Amino acid sequence: MINIKEYIESGVLELYVLGDASVEEAAEIEKLAETHPEIRKEIEEISKALEIYAEANAIEPSSLVRPFLLAQIDYSERLKNGEPVSNPPLLNQSSKIEDFAPWLKRNDMVLPEDSDTIYLKLIGYSPELISAILWIKNIVVNEAHDHESEKFLIVEGTCDIVTDDGIYQLVPGDYFSLPLHKIQHVKVTSDIPCKVILQRFAA
Repeated sequence: MINIKEYIESGVLELYVLGDASVEEAAEIEKLAETHPEIRKEIEEISKALEIYAEANAIEPSSLVRPFLLAQIDYSERLKNGEPVSNPPLLNQSSKIEDFAPWLKRNDMVLPEDSDTIYLKLIGYSPELISAILWIKNIVVNEAHDHESEKFLIVEGTCDIVTDDGIYQLVPGDYFSLPLHKIQHVKVTSDIPCKVILQRFAA
């Protein structure tokens, strides 16, 4: 006969709630929970404690996570539908807006009217380098990158990029490089969305 107290203290219920119990253990726990209210109550209390812990230690995701995810899905679909893989030029201090004309002039590279405050269209992707057209409306984006460096080329609109080193007021044609570990705030200063060529490099 099972010792309920020892079973509860064994740690197997925590594994079950976390989804780390084996198939056999999970089946046994679910069967025991049907006939032993103490086990059922313990599972509920563990679940509640983990939920409280998760909420207390939650990290606010970057405001670019969702737009990047949607952009990757869109890019993947475009490739499946026959769009050839392209390799935009690398951004540098000599880069000009015209260098990206083949992408900027495309009919599908536009900001939808019902878009979120941040919108992206990928124009090149590899594990080492992501190239995108980025639109930022009237928000501030707070970020620090520990595994990626970023480069920008302003296409339309204006913005301020605030880093530990100062405030950089950018206008169309301006290039900006943000190294690792630097906190940045990007604030749109124009009446129209700030349109940017963005490249992220893996460190």
